[in-house]
Amino acid sequence: MDTRKLRRLSETEWEAQPHGKMRVPGIIFADEVLVREMDEKVFEQMTNVATLPGIVKASYVMPDGHWGYGFPIGGVAAFDPDEGGIVSGGGVGFDISCGVRCLVSELTREDLEPVKEDLAHQLSRSIPAGMGRSGRIFLDFPEMDDMLLGGAQWAVEQGYGTKADLGRIEEQGCMKGAHPQDVSEKAKKRQQDEMGTLGSGNHYLEVQEVVEIFQTDIAETLGIKLGQIVISIHCGSRGLGHQIGTEYLREMALMADEYHFKLPDRELACAPINSPLGQRYLGAMRAGINCALANRQIITHLLRDAWERTFPAKASLNLLYDVSHNTCKVEKYPVDGKLKDLYIHRKGATRAFGPGHPSLPPTLQKTGQPVLIGGSMGTSSYILTGVAEAEIRSFNSSCHGAGRAMSRHQALKQWQGKQLVADLEEQGILIRSPSYRGVAEEAPLAYKDVTAVVNIAEKAGLSRKVAKLSPIICVKG
Repeated sequence: MDTRKLRRLSETEWEAQPHGKMRVPGIIFADEVLVREMDEKVFEQMTNVATLPGIVKASYVMPDGHWGYGFPIGGVAAFDPDEGGIVSGGGVGFDISCGVRCLVSELTREDLEPVKEDLAHQLSRSIPAGMGRSGRIFLDFPEMDDMLLGGAQWAVEQGYGTKADLGRIEEQGCMKGAHPQDVSEKAKKRQQDEMGTLGSGNHYLEVQEVVEIFQTDIAETLGIKLGQIVISIHCGSRGLGHQIGTEYLREMALMADEYHFKLPDRELACAPINSPLGQRYLGAMRAGINCALANRQIITHLLRDAWERTFPAKASLNLLYDVSHNTCKVEKYPVDGKLKDLYIHRKGATRAFGPGHPSLPPTLQKTGQPVLIGGSMGTSSYILTGVAEAEIRSFNSSCHGAGRAMSRHQALKQWQGKQLVADLEEQGILIRSPSYRGVAEEAPLAYKDVTAVVNIAEKAGLSRKVAKLSPIICVKG
């Protein structure tokens, strides 16, 4: 990106001043290196979002920002329903509630090494991964509706996990306001046999080692120790979420003239929050969130079963936290001195409530909300926590990952999946995937430097580093 288009506000903050039809400025959280690495399309999409009705304060881009559909990935925007604010399918994304959950074990790498190969086999056999892969669970339509209403709470009631898990999940495992009746039959059919599956793309289950601690007191409170083995699960709402996004974006685009929207980009198709279409989308999107929460909960159950077979004496895996990336949620923020309900779109961005936030459970009041930042196979991942100042800086939002540095098509030209698997095994990292093509598309160097992204998130006051994780086994779609 050409930095001459921006005004530098600080070492980690850049502003695109309002021009044309922009209602608010655009703000990028990044250093000069990360800004220059961003595609010019990020600037265009950020400023386009700033033209949307009812937007509050600014159109934000996180340090991992890159080109997306309509909104940039890493984009955050808040809308006021009392000022004609909108809800946008492109501001949520197709993989509704794609997110990460992290579980902590009692084991160290010393415990893991003798059975590493066996564990990799058990995990890859137990948890289906890959495009179109189905699981062992089939839901009829009444069961599907119950799942879409109940999320992880429904999954726990079916025997997948424990009630203790629910206190460590956003929304306590169930997003209120879900309307399964606003989800099409086609979307439900796509999901009937996909519960408990990882999917493809950048989704994975990864066994990791805690290799560095940055905040000893917070880590201790969260139960994170140096040398400890943890497991991260990254996936979303699978076919159901994609179908919801596809159908509602099409309908929003067709209704643009009726709403008198003059959109700079058709991909920004949206609807007024208080319109019938806006409300139907919100009901369906919230059902998609519950689908993702239930999916990750079922995968957790399958993981625990495989873990217990491998480590019968040390089988406990406790949930640290589960956080979503692609959502629109109603949260209270001050606007002109008045506390208002705003609709916060986070597209490839993570909610990051700071210590003392009323939405956090008692166990996280002192630390703030865990923020889980994933790498890509051979790269590090991070555990961060929210900070109070992010409420003012970014509507309590932080980055969600490293962010792509090149397209999947470009990655396929540069790397061979089979060779990547062999190279990573030489580094002590086992990859289990049904697709060498998928491995090549997700090559570690196809992503930005996750450490650089995380460091900027901390310097910018969006979240703070707690622990660094290194991969050992990665099950990938």
